[in-house]
Amino acid sequence: MAIMTIDGRPYEFTNEKNVLAVIRKAHIDVPTLCYKPELSTFGDCRLCNVEDDRGRMFASCSEEPRDGMVIFTNTERLRKYRKMIIELLLAAHNRDCTTCEESGSCTLQALARRYGVREVRFQNYKEPLPLDFSSPSIVRDPNKCILCGNCVRVCSELQGLGVLGYVNRGSESTISPAFDKQIAETDCVNCGQCRVFCPTAAISIKHNRDDVWSAIADPNVRVVAQVAPAVRVAVGNEFGIKNGKSVMGKLVAAMHRMGFDEVYDTTVSADVTIFEETAEFLNRVQNGGKLPLLTSCCPAWVKFVGDQFPAYTENVSTCRSPQGMLSAMIKDYYKADEKKTVVVSVMPCTAKKMEAIRPNSFTDGVQDTDFVLTTTEICQMIKVSGIDFNRLEKESCDVPFGFGSGGGVIFGVSGGVTEAVIRHLVKDADATTLEKIANSGVRSSKGNEFIREFTVPYNGIDVKICVASGLANARKVMDAVQSGEKEYHLIEVMACRRGCINGGGQPYLDNVTSVDDRTDGIYAADKLSIVKNCDTNPMVTSLYDGMLKDHEKAHHLLHNAFFAAK
Repeated sequence: MAIMTIDGRPYEFTNEKNVLAVIRKAHIDVPTLCYKPELSTFGDCRLCNVEDDRGRMFASCSEEPRDGMVIFTNTERLRKYRKMIIELLLAAHNRDCTTCEESGSCTLQALARRYGVREVRFQNYKEPLPLDFSSPSIVRDPNKCILCGNCVRVCSELQGLGVLGYVNRGSESTISPAFDKQIAETDCVNCGQCRVFCPTAAISIKHNRDDVWSAIADPNVRVVAQVAPAVRVAVGNEFGIKNGKSVMGKLVAAMHRMGFDEVYDTTVSADVTIFEETAEFLNRVQNGGKLPLLTSCCPAWVKFVGDQFPAYTENVSTCRSPQGMLSAMIKDYYKADEKKTVVVSVMPCTAKKMEAIRPNSFTDGVQDTDFVLTTTEICQMIKVSGIDFNRLEKESCDVPFGFGSGGGVIFGVSGGVTEAVIRHLVKDADATTLEKIANSGVRSSKGNEFIREFTVPYNGIDVKICVASGLANARKVMDAVQSGEKEYHLIEVMACRRGCINGGGQPYLDNVTSVDDRTDGIYAADKLSIVKNCDTNPMVTSLYDGMLKDHEKAHHLLHNAFFAAK
């Protein structure tokens, strides 16, 4: 235990990696733009500079804490210094703040307001650069880039792709894909993590809000929505509700008021996914099929396999994602109706926008998911509607796709797909068995958050399973499999670390505790579910007795060949 004096008060610290961490532990908000705890330290923006008792200024993010240090975080000199940095950043910035996509959520805007920057004395001599609209998921605006490098590091360090990098030097510096390519011409997987870590609107979500509003306004269109598991524990963030608390009932009520004709729960098709993927897995094991089976719920991961490990494309499960399955079933359910049906999915994921327009996400030439809204987009639409979200009475989802099991809910966290499959294999598990499954290694804990290996005995076979999240971690796993170092029967991967709760379309969380809250919220929703297993979900039973009774039709709606077309 050591002592650091901060603004005249002593604070104890132990193994904090930098002075900034100690300051934040003391509940002092020193501003940063380029520092994120999950990424390597860059130390470029210098907003986190502090002053010691000898008058030396230094970046607190890159300074190792030492016993006996005396520092000040809010001197007049520091305030002037930070204000000047913000003004200089704004001088080279497109300042259309009133119409900016991130207005109200922009870190740079918030800091300008906090430090009282009311005018910018310097002229912007930079030539405007073209925007990149090529991606189905994100929009790049280099005119709003402040060169913090967050997107470069998250793409390289967390996702292992390195799609973005610095180009040119000095005042000519920009961040761009190599050779001035459009983002869609690269190996970008549309995960949206660059957007999550961007402090401005240099990278933002390509929104579909106007398209959805138009569909809702058309009296000849039935607008049907589905809501993914991870959305329910993140929407509340935007309305002052405790992070991680499930607000599914309020969200359904809000969407009904906004004009959605039907609101369904994607956990229903998550349950169907468990049936289909388990059957496919057992068939491969018993009949010598391609192993390991790679899960197919995450479109960014599926694209990653196709781009980076093409030899393993046949290992990817033929099951559509829960979004794809439910959209296909919804379109089939309403196909005889005179009204046109538009399916809108509400997802925590920007890559779902890419998935929706892939040719193999069409059934008989018809696009199944018409529009994808991220969590942040549906929150913006609720605010536009003027609905007092906090005062809404909860409402239930509609039938016949409105009720999923707890196993479907936990699809929102890393390891959830695998845990749901194990529950299905065990069949009617009691509370003790469910607890044993949860403690089998499938759930994350400190030290194994991102790559977990464990073995589950089944019918005389020791099923070797690996669960990974974050594509840089997925690359480690696949490299080990490719080299023969590791051997698995099943590999579950989610592109975003910790799972969909951390998706590219979710409100950003700046600390691990908040991510844990969302994880806890998903597991709490599972605990409150009357039905824990897809086998005992009456809605799923009804589907297999009806729409999915014909095996050929069920396969047509629920499966595809991911790499037959791109």
